[in-house]
Amino acid sequence: METYDLVIIGGGPAGMTAAIYGARAALKTLIIERGMPGGQAATTFEIANYPGFPQGTTGPDLAMAMFEQAQNMGAEFLNGEITAMDLQGELKKIEVGSTTVLGKTVILATGSEPRKLGVPGENKFRGRGVSYCATCDGAFFKDKDVVVVGGGDAAVEEGLYLTRFARKVTIVHRRDKLRANAAAQRRAFANEKISFVWNTVVEEILGDISVTGVRVKNLEKEAKGEPSESVLNTDGVFIYIGQIPNVEFFPDSLKRTPEGYIETDEHLRTNIPGVFAAGDVRDTVLRQLVTATADGAIAAMSALHYLESKE
Repeated sequence: METYDLVIIGGGPAGMTAAIYGARAALKTLIIERGMPGGQAATTFEIANYPGFPQGTTGPDLAMAMFEQAQNMGAEFLNGEITAMDLQGELKKIEVGSTTVLGKTVILATGSEPRKLGVPGENKFRGRGVSYCATCDGAFFKDKDVVVVGGGDAAVEEGLYLTRFARKVTIVHRRDKLRANAAAQRRAFANEKISFVWNTVVEEILGDISVTGVRVKNLEKEAKGEPSESVLNTDGVFIYIGQIPNVEFFPDSLKRTPEGYIETDEHLRTNIPGVFAAGDVRDTVLRQLVTATADGAIAAMSALHYLESKE
């Protein structure tokens, strides 16, 4: 059973930045990650707004650079699913399969995962036309028609990415205007492959072996008492309607918002001494790559100050 100064749960941008800062401060640092390093950033093809890359970069390239930098600083990595944890007391106990590690401090940087529509056919056709990651699955839809559900940054930017492969991209949004950033909106409206269906929600995902269409409902027509349902033929459905924080294995004693996000103060301290949170898993006003990395740096330095206060 090994003891670390700093244990970071989650290997996305927040977690890896925390590892860089923690290891550079001579803290014995461990990152626990259940998948590939990089989190959601690693599944984003084009990143155009991260400082220092005037021509943009790709999510996988940036994720691997962060991973290499954290390793070069001396951070250790443990890959696996957490099966149990106890965050109370001076030493925090975390079990990863048959391995148990102890941490004097812990940073929770588990991020979030895509919110599901919760409609019939969504689970049935996941991996057979239903996707939450254009970068992962876009190439399977070369010269095909796809529907993107949502109107925020992710929906519009990933919709633009899908035009590299798809014949036609239809963005279905429940409102009459997009919430995405202005630059992405301009590019989407100018792209001849993209069309929009406004004031509309997806009621069901249709198919046999794979997706063949979506049954949709127009909210304006429904409000007027007019026939409101129709079917859009499509080969794929990409869903971008928000995120849910990954907090399922955290203790109930950890204070969270009604939406499930971890509450922190300005130093990213949680209500449990020695436990901090960073990135998309915490209650924050903005969830972007740059804010996640900033969170990682702040959380690591807060962990360092906590340890120094104990000396």
